[in-house]
Amino acid sequence: MSNNAVTLVDITSLDWSLELGNIGAVVQGLQDIDQCIAIILTTPRGSDPLRPTFGADLWSFIDNPISSAIPSIVKEVAAAITMWEPRVTLQSIQVTPVATGGLPAGAHLNVMVTWKLKVARSSSTETTTIDLPRGA
Repeated sequence: MSNNAVTLVDITSLDWSLELGNIGAVVQGLQDIDQCIAIILTTPRGSDPLRPTFGADLWSFIDNPISSAIPSIVKEVAAAITMWEPRVTLQSIQVTPVATGGLPAGAHLNVMVTWKLKVARSSSTETTTIDLPRGA
């Protein structure tokens, strides 16, 4: 068991889940929602046998021309989050070509989702960012 292990007494939020990549740890509140959005966007649709429509087909646009890939990715991100993350309202989605590791801009895409809680006393917004391809 890791030093990050928590017990039910340590969990103070209604929204929580196990933290990915950190055995024994949990994420709570806004961090849980951020992690859930990242999971939705990085899960290829059809890869979860118990929820075949879960996820987003972002990888189907990877080899498209950038001028058609970006609007398609924005549409796919909006549809996936609207369907699978009912706790948030989308504020904006930005897809930016990124040059990394000597590769030209567009070899990787940065997807930044700005959102806010549907039920909140605060009007503050949060941001979830993923890179495509992620780990590919």
